[in-house]
Amino acid sequence: MPAPPAFSPLTGGCQCGAVRYTITAEPMTAATCHCRDCQYASGGAPAHALLLAPDALRVLRGQAREHAYQGDSGNTVVRSFCADCGTPLFGRTEGAGYVIVKAGSLDDPDVFHPRLALWTDSAPAWHRSDPAVPSYGRNAPG
Repeated sequence: MPAPPAFSPLTGGCQCGAVRYTITAEPMTAATCHCRDCQYASGGAPAHALLLAPDALRVLRGQAREHAYQGDSGNTVVRSFCADCGTPLFGRTEGAGYVIVKAGSLDDPDVFHPRLALWTDSAPAWHRSDPAVPSYGRNAPG
């Protein structure tokens, strides 16, 4: 059986180009999150994100601005965005062991294929989840 193809780094950044990054390792997973916090951050839609090991994300140019708050878990959640154009870029949760990269910030967003949907109980009635993607009303089981 042939070996799977080697991972090709992914690149992305904000709309204005002030922040650029590369993803150097295969994402842990790809998720669509419908929680209310993600709706605020996206302007109404769910967040589509790649989850990565923290050392798989390298910022090449610029520095994202951060907004920190206490999430439903009680842990600190940090959302990062371009201070110039406002593009949502990254996120992390204290103690989670991963960082997220927003799929819309990828140079080629077609590489994003959700493997699960989270917090679907919070989705507005006008947003339907893909029935082919495993869905969880809140967080996925451990």
